[in-house]
Amino acid sequence: MSDDAGFASGYFTRGAPPTGTRLVFVRHGEAHCNANGVVGGPRGCGGLTATGEAQVRALVERLARTRELDDIVAIYTSVLPRAIQTAALLASALPELERVQDCELCELHPGEGDALTWQELRARYGVVDWNSDPNQPFAPGGESWTGFYERCATTLGRLVDRHPGQRVLLVVHGGVIEQAMKICAGDAAGVRLGLRTEHCSMTEIEFDVGRRRLLRYNDSAPLGFE
Repeated sequence: MSDDAGFASGYFTRGAPPTGTRLVFVRHGEAHCNANGVVGGPRGCGGLTATGEAQVRALVERLARTRELDDIVAIYTSVLPRAIQTAALLASALPELERVQDCELCELHPGEGDALTWQELRARYGVVDWNSDPNQPFAPGGESWTGFYERCATTLGRLVDRHPGQRVLLVVHGGVIEQAMKICAGDAAGVRLGLRTEHCSMTEIEFDVGRRRLLRYNDSAPLGFE
């Protein structure tokens, strides 16, 4: 092998299998709060719709066929009903592992905005402009955009430290996945990516000796739901 091999390897787009901690994020299926335009905190969530359950079943069929998550060593969910129900439905296509619920994996905490419609939220508390000030709370008692980032960064860092070199499944929310993508890219806490993360899609990020690699994003269950 030439003396340039080490230099040239930096240009390769494929290589050995990942060796760092891999976090696989699954966004929950469609929930009643999504379908009805309601702020989906603990009170507003409403759990999965029939469409959401069908989305999860599509992912179950895929995972049962591909066995692509058979090597996961742990499963974590948020404490919101839509994530808990999604993880429970996925269980038949996953290794038999405890599903650990962790509030630190929840969507942005809405405070007093929970269970309001988005129209009611705007009428009662006005419009939060995170583009100009990401430190504003969502509503009284709720998180700011930067506070949400900091919570996610701390929580994901804790899970990476707990599972060195292992693969872990997180059944979470679109906002959590956006913050994880920012962490992967090294973006600042206040950045807003404006992602369109689909229900029941999979995102996977490798954390390896201070380096982060995006392995996949928005890898969707194959039923073509909008």
